[in-house]
Amino acid sequence: MKKNSVINLKGEKVSDITLNENVWGITPNDSVIYDAVRLTNLAQRQGTADTKTRSEVSGGGRKPWRQKGTGRARQGSTRAPHWYHGGIVFGPHPRTYKLKMNKKERVLALKSALSYKEANNEIIVLDDLKLESNKTKDMVNILNTIKATKNILIVVDELTDNLILATRNLPKVDLLEASEINVLDILAADCLVITKDAIKAIEEVLA
Repeated sequence: MKKNSVINLKGEKVSDITLNENVWGITPNDSVIYDAVRLTNLAQRQGTADTKTRSEVSGGGRKPWRQKGTGRARQGSTRAPHWYHGGIVFGPHPRTYKLKMNKKERVLALKSALSYKEANNEIIVLDDLKLESNKTKDMVNILNTIKATKNILIVVDELTDNLILATRNLPKVDLLEASEINVLDILAADCLVITKDAIKAIEEVLA
């Protein structure tokens, strides 16, 4: 595995870091990545859509007309599915869309996503990311200095108030702790900005 440069907030190289090949250098498994992304998307669905069946809609307690002699088709209730304001057949009801994925597959999916980022040179490693202020313009200047562009995912070992406040109004910047990383956010980012300590935290769990 090649060495990655570690830079400071001024964009200056301060050292090198060697990434663990078992985490950042595996052959990505596209099938497991697909399952992990699908799992994340489905988990975000509320599943609260609901329709009323013929037993739940109001009205229809009395037979609308007698069985025979009217010349019309026999009817038992005005709330049958074919009536206006009748019940809905096979409509949606509250449910969960969550899927299950075993631990080994989750780990493999994360490793695959991280390996794609490393293979495509989409990782910027920072020595540290401690801000003295909580101003958004300061964070924008830092991102411009380290040449982080487009959709950016910032991963740190520990969140601080200044860091949260400085990034929350940036539309194309996401901020996560190392323990919160997921396949969907990693793949959605064009640039992964990660601190040296966050890399160690990730490797301790996934290696």
